[in-house]
Amino acid sequence: MNRLPSNRRLERESQRNLELIWLTGRLVPDFKTIADFRRDNGPAIRMACRQFVLLCRELGPFEQALVAIDGSKYKAVKNRDKNFTPHKLKARQQQLDQSIARYLSELDRADRDPSLVPEARVEHLKEKIATVREQMRKLEAVGRQLAVAPDQQVSLTDPDARSMATSGRGTGTVGYYVQASVDTEHHLILAHEVTNEGHDRSQLTAMAQQTKAALETSELKVLAERGYFSGEEIMKCEQAGVTPLVPKPLTNNSATTGRFDKRDFHYDAKRDRYRCPAGEYAVWRFTSIQDGMAIRKYWSSACPKCPIRSACTTSKYRRIMRWEHEAVIERMQRRLDRMPQAGSRRRQTIEHTFGTLKSWMRVIQILGVQPLIAAMRA
Repeated sequence: MNRLPSNRRLERESQRNLELIWLTGRLVPDFKTIADFRRDNGPAIRMACRQFVLLCRELGPFEQALVAIDGSKYKAVKNRDKNFTPHKLKARQQQLDQSIARYLSELDRADRDPSLVPEARVEHLKEKIATVREQMRKLEAVGRQLAVAPDQQVSLTDPDARSMATSGRGTGTVGYYVQASVDTEHHLILAHEVTNEGHDRSQLTAMAQQTKAALETSELKVLAERGYFSGEEIMKCEQAGVTPLVPKPLTNNSATTGRFDKRDFHYDAKRDRYRCPAGEYAVWRFTSIQDGMAIRKYWSSACPKCPIRSACTTSKYRRIMRWEHEAVIERMQRRLDRMPQAGSRRRQTIEHTFGTLKSWMRVIQILGVQPLIAAMRA
């Protein structure tokens, strides 16, 4: 609540902050004790969060089964130099090779003419070479770890932390990705998960199911941004009784170049074909497997002689691809079309939540201090 998330800051505050001294009963744990407590009591901390959600549900704040899901990256207690990927390892080894070559060249110069390099400098160069060779041996050990790492990453200080891209060009962070689901009415966190995956594509179903279990509801609507879009995840949500509302990323550049895009082609489910803007029909030709998904390919024999082909494609035929479970995506798109404010509502709900964690206690504002304390005692 007071922006004291780190173990070392908590250690310092436990010695001077009267609120924390009262809370800990005058205990003064060091940062290692606090870190071990967090590590060893993860299930109990999660259960405390779950009990809090159950309490809120009994008090009645959650009237609508509509939530927003998003994630935020948190930096680990380490620097980027302690995280290795094959590319980083190779670059670091090349730097060390260049350093040794430079030191050896200077030693050769000293051998040719001792007057050019002071004796103290020679001893210093020998120490540097020994240090660099020791670093190279350590990097070789890291290389052996990388060879068996499932995700081709090794973090030395914090083994679970992972390198993740950020929005800044050429930047990144080594840390964790925190996922959270928040109710759209009061902006209370209903479920959370800490992962070391640097993307959202595989998180939608898991977070939705956690939220559904926390609310103990049979139906749930979920708002999420484009980064969560995955046909397989959306299908899993529907199968789990969750209604997802996730906009589809625009991966085709046809619309930006002024040509027809897939939305201009109407699918006829009964005849399994597409009607194009020219009134012709693109029929199924064959099915291929892409990333484990069965993708059906359609095109029309009329394409080569079509008078508006230049407004449709630069190729001889306009090929349309359709996932075998595309109907799931189409149903979701119709829901989004009926809810034009879904995107702004998601942003208003979730994007400030991680800041809210550090600044406010929302339930106190909603219910008041005394009613909340009375409910917790009961």
